[in-house]
Amino acid sequence: MTRKTPGELRSARWFAPDDLRSFGHRSRLMQMGLGPEDWAGRPVIAIINTWSEAQPCHMHFRERAADIKRGVLQAGGLPMELPALSLSESLVKPTTMLYRNMLAMETEELLRCHPIDGVVLMGGCDKTTPALIMGAISAGLPMIFFPAGPMLRGNFRGQSLGSGSDAWKYWDERRAGNLGAEDWAGLEGGIARSYGHCMTMGTASTMTAIAEAIGLTLPGASSIPAADSAHTRLASACGRRIVEMVWEDLRPARIVTAASVRNAATVAMATGCSTNAVIHLIAMARRAGVALTLDDLDGIGRTTPVIANIRPSGSRYLMEDFYYAGGLRALMNRLGDRLDPTPLTVSGRPIGETIAGAEVYNDDVIRSLDDPVYPEGALAVLKGNLAPDGCVIKPCACDPGLLRNEGRALVFDSYPEMKAAVEDPDLDVEPTDVLVLRNAGPQGGPGMPEWGMLPIPTRLLRRNIRDMIRISDARMSGTSYGACILHVAPEAFIGGPLCLLRTGDIVRVDVPARSIDMLVTEEELARRRAAWTPPEPYYPRGYGQMFARHVSQANEGCDFDFLETRPGADIPEPDIY
Repeated sequence: MTRKTPGELRSARWFAPDDLRSFGHRSRLMQMGLGPEDWAGRPVIAIINTWSEAQPCHMHFRERAADIKRGVLQAGGLPMELPALSLSESLVKPTTMLYRNMLAMETEELLRCHPIDGVVLMGGCDKTTPALIMGAISAGLPMIFFPAGPMLRGNFRGQSLGSGSDAWKYWDERRAGNLGAEDWAGLEGGIARSYGHCMTMGTASTMTAIAEAIGLTLPGASSIPAADSAHTRLASACGRRIVEMVWEDLRPARIVTAASVRNAATVAMATGCSTNAVIHLIAMARRAGVALTLDDLDGIGRTTPVIANIRPSGSRYLMEDFYYAGGLRALMNRLGDRLDPTPLTVSGRPIGETIAGAEVYNDDVIRSLDDPVYPEGALAVLKGNLAPDGCVIKPCACDPGLLRNEGRALVFDSYPEMKAAVEDPDLDVEPTDVLVLRNAGPQGGPGMPEWGMLPIPTRLLRRNIRDMIRISDARMSGTSYGACILHVAPEAFIGGPLCLLRTGDIVRVDVPARSIDMLVTEEELARRRAAWTPPEPYYPRGYGQMFARHVSQANEGCDFDFLETRPGADIPEPDIY
């Protein structure tokens, strides 16, 4: 293997020349207390840290950044911590999805404009993982993703609680009158017991698993609980490895390929992944010039069993249990020839080597292919006259009796309208009806909020109904569950067919046939189309206006049209300086 020389380092362009400009660069490093021995001939490693006091999932990142720096110094590099947008899923409104692309742009530009040779990306809370990776892929420098790790399992009166999933479950019980205020307060205090991201197989755990399966983390990194001492050791290992990657010139273009993306999709399906994985994986792949589609993902879902018995798709376990049962390396090893063993990883070895010999220590947590949690279809893509470009459902997390359903639509044009209606005890609604929320997509939300798990109407809750078909152009939390059909494309706000649906229309859903249709004649739809008036844009200026003008639809990853890499095109090295 040909290794870089110190003079070939990108940072050497800033610090090595004997000229006035480099004099200024060096003198400013000295202003910070550094000397030539700190930078001369050493790779400069960025640590992009999404720590924030408004980010509970990343509260340990100050300490972990110090651990990464220790590893960089041990390997002979110079660490530079660069703070970035944090995107707390639980606190940012209207939705972190509105700002995923902003963090991706910030990541790319931080790497482009600074004297950086390689980078460790610190993320984990839902949108931080895809955003950081998207930006780093586009920047093209050697990179490692360091996942925040799942929090410890929740606990309430001897029961294990899963973040998000149990909140939805017990909130319905409270709305049904089965849970008092004291119990609700106890759940509130016990459901999130440590730093780290959600410990269900929600979006956070899904996306860090995808990052590992695609080859962008050190082996086993995505499963380690945030509070485990192994997580601290992982941080310093990332710091040491990124320095070696710089000398090896191991860039993401060699790692993120069509084969590694397909591996990541297969692993996601086997974990019972979040529906959000569809949008983010498509966006990440397209940054690398890999033309991943909804049909590709549906095909992988049809043939990949769910073998991770983790809530909400699984019945019992959480990420802490998954880690101690062998973690993602063990799950990938169980997938056998369903994975391509040849794609390279940040470890410098093919992924087949990194998972070889990984053992499963609990066969109920990580099932065999012969005894899956669900035989196929962690996710399924439906198409029809209601969603000509596709929509997504999670069959393994909904009532099997709803996989085929024909019912009357109850259509809501806004979240407040829907929320008020479902609490009305006199709402005219039956279990076979179809709740519909529209104008909640990428432009309509704005930003495609996680409103897609529409609440079951109180009237039905009191009849002990806990699931029904719900359709929207929104997303839903990865910790959610139920017969929710999401990401309807094109969205209603820009004139997708969902905008033509009316209360009382019959909607037919057939998940095995992958179809979704409103039983309305073409002539009637044409009349409705002629009467439809496009809504006014939300934003007259700023980032919101740019978002609305350039964001793609859900089936294309919701990236900005000017940031994707065309299939076959090279990602330019960040050599502007």
